[in-house]
Amino acid sequence: MSEALPQNGNGGNGNGKRKRQLFLLTLVIILIAIAFSLYWFLVARFYEETDDAYVGGNVVQISAQVGGTVTAIKADDTQIVKAGQQLVALDAADTKLALAQAEAALAQAVRQTRQTFLNNDTLSANVAAAETNLTRARDDLQRRQAGIASGAVSQEDLAHAQDAVKNANASLEQARASLAANRALTDHTSVTEHPNVQQASTQVRNAYLNYARVNIVAPVSGFVSKRSVQLGQRITAGSALMAIVPLEQIWIDANFKEGQLKHIRIGQPVEVIADVYGSDVKYKGTVIGFSAGTGGAFSLLPAQNATGNWIKVVQRVPVRIALDPQEVLAHPLRIGLSTTATVNIRGDGKALEAAATDYQTNVYSDLGKQADDIVDRIISDNASGLPMPQPQRKKAAIVIPHT
Repeated sequence: MSEALPQNGNGGNGNGKRKRQLFLLTLVIILIAIAFSLYWFLVARFYEETDDAYVGGNVVQISAQVGGTVTAIKADDTQIVKAGQQLVALDAADTKLALAQAEAALAQAVRQTRQTFLNNDTLSANVAAAETNLTRARDDLQRRQAGIASGAVSQEDLAHAQDAVKNANASLEQARASLAANRALTDHTSVTEHPNVQQASTQVRNAYLNYARVNIVAPVSGFVSKRSVQLGQRITAGSALMAIVPLEQIWIDANFKEGQLKHIRIGQPVEVIADVYGSDVKYKGTVIGFSAGTGGAFSLLPAQNATGNWIKVVQRVPVRIALDPQEVLAHPLRIGLSTTATVNIRGDGKALEAAATDYQTNVYSDLGKQADDIVDRIISDNASGLPMPQPQRKKAAIVIPHT
């Protein structure tokens, strides 16, 4: 008869402890799931986030408006320049000569036009003299006709008187035609408005602009980058010289997946974290627009989906986010830096309409005024004493840009 094996007195306690641990683990998992579900339902579902977001901005390409040889370079990469500051200077010899020729041609055109106006008085006097001669010839003819019956005047004298009337009448017609022809050049106009003067004035303005444009200036303030121009280089109009990046005009291009765009609207707030500063610096942004297509649609080699080897790939659409200028000023960003953008989709808005943007520069506006001042000075110096109905601009010292 076999003996019964002794029972382990701790067996029951071990199973109970294991059950309690499994129960606690299950309870923790359930609590985590509930907490995550509550977090998603109350918070997370109202946000769309992507780390496929980069700093974008304007890159202002600086190019030459006229051709010439580079004689000076006033800015280099990484330097900051102000709007209107000189960047590159070209040799101005040819454009200066062309400007001098245009100014001389304008002065000559004004003097010739002035002479045309003065000819009206001379031709009017000729008409008056021809009318007097015709009146005298007709009086002589009448006296001779009266004396022909009494025989005091011969037929030959009468014929000479008749010829004299015809000649005087022809001279009068010729004088009137000359006056009409000259008035056709001056009627309803003045020296400043005369077509010949206007044409010469246009040539002066064009020559001055070419002369002024040998000084290439910065249209905006920003940092210089991608300088390619060199001293002594012969450049043509349109040649790329360098670029200027205005760092206050930057934004975020966040590439959201197409499934994330359902509730993203223009005007919704965005929180942006730049990798360069980390989570210690958070930018406040606003959704201002959506790209018209996906990144793949505008790529150099767009995908050809109408083929037999088609594979579905989730597409991304660039969303533009504007940043607070004061925050950007406090913590500057550079174009191309990586960021993380989180959109709060609680707010409502429009999905297509974007805010209008207006970029302007006035660094070139003074050139036209300076050209007008030169034209006014030349016309005034060469057309004194003639009617000039157009109001004259205030004469100022003309400062012609030079290298």
